Amino acid sequence: MPTASLQGPHSGALVHGVTGKARLTVLSGPSGVGKSTVIAGLRQACPRIWLSISVTTRQPRPGEVNGREYHFVSEQEFDRMIEQGDLLEWAVFAGSRYGTPRAAVTERLASGVPVLLEIDITGARQVRRAMPGALLVFLEPPSWDELVRRLTRRGTEAPEVIERRLATARSEIEAGAEFDITLVNSSVDEVRRQLVTLVTA
Repeated sequence: MPTASLQGPHSGALVHGVTGKARLTVLSGPSGVGKSTVIAGLRQACPRIWLSISVTTRQPRPGEVNGREYHFVSEQEFDRMIEQGDLLEWAVFAGSRYGTPRAAVTERLASGVPVLLEIDITGARQVRRAMPGALLVFLEPPSWDELVRRLTRRGTEAPEVIERRLATARSEIEAGAEFDITLVNSSVDEVRRQLVTLVTA
């Protein structure tokens, strides 16, 4: 069964929220742990939670719509957003840049709407510096063997690529100690229920 545990110096955020009106929650974890699957049905489970839409410099994939999956911008526009402080956090992944628009997050929190960000660990650290009251939730696999199975099950990647992914995943799991809450993803439905409770507390 999934577990939730309090840890770290910011665990009081679980009780007090961010501003007393709405909470900013960050969900992060290693590649392959199932973050996207957990998020997929969250909007239906609790429509009042606002899921932030990132900006990215990568090209849209077939079926993606600007403003739905991502806000697609040029490299020049992304540079401008960094320079003007328009991004709450940003990081590079697979050669493209991704970031969270600051204004959309702060506006919804100010109006009492709970906000959830699904971002990587580098981004989570940036959010902690920018908004110390944010609640950081780490999604952990049931076991290392299970994570290895999830990362290698496609069987389409070269062994050296898989090794890099596993090395990255190991360091990401170690970073889980920096987070306020750990949820073990052995049941997607249970983790989703726990996450709704945390975001809307």
